[in-house]
Amino acid sequence: MSEQQPDRFERGADGPKVIMAGVDGSASSLRAAAYAAGLARRQNALLALVYVQPVIPAGAALGVPVAGTTEEIAEDLVAEIRTSAERVQDLWRIRWEFRTFRGDAYTGLVQAAEELKADAVVVGASESAGHRFVGSVAVRLVKAGRWPVTVVP
Repeated sequence: MSEQQPDRFERGADGPKVIMAGVDGSASSLRAAAYAAGLARRQNALLALVYVQPVIPAGAALGVPVAGTTEEIAEDLVAEIRTSAERVQDLWRIRWEFRTFRGDAYTGLVQAAEELKADAVVVGASESAGHRFVGSVAVRLVKAGRWPVTVVP
């Protein structure tokens, strides 16, 4: 039997410690956050809610205040999450944090999962018809094969 190194990170060794959910304000992402919250509560894990701010240089070139818009979305998400957490705080104690990353959704979620040392990733199903042909973020996360991924409809 090989000896384990105490400083080496081992994903999922004693049950999940960090359950990460990607949120973007869509109905499916908010259902994913609620599902992940239930998992985190039952497993006594940290719920890490992650919003990936898109980088849209073309919009900025047209004079659209993209950074301000994505900051507003992040602030709205935090406010909505806090309100929901306060509503259930007497029923359930859930440790949670909200983080933002920049980039495309897939790359941002991968970066977040690595940085947070996520044991599981929960995302909402894509609501875009075009993803049937190109591939959704959820499918790409599953194909990466690095974390258990739950896709919530």
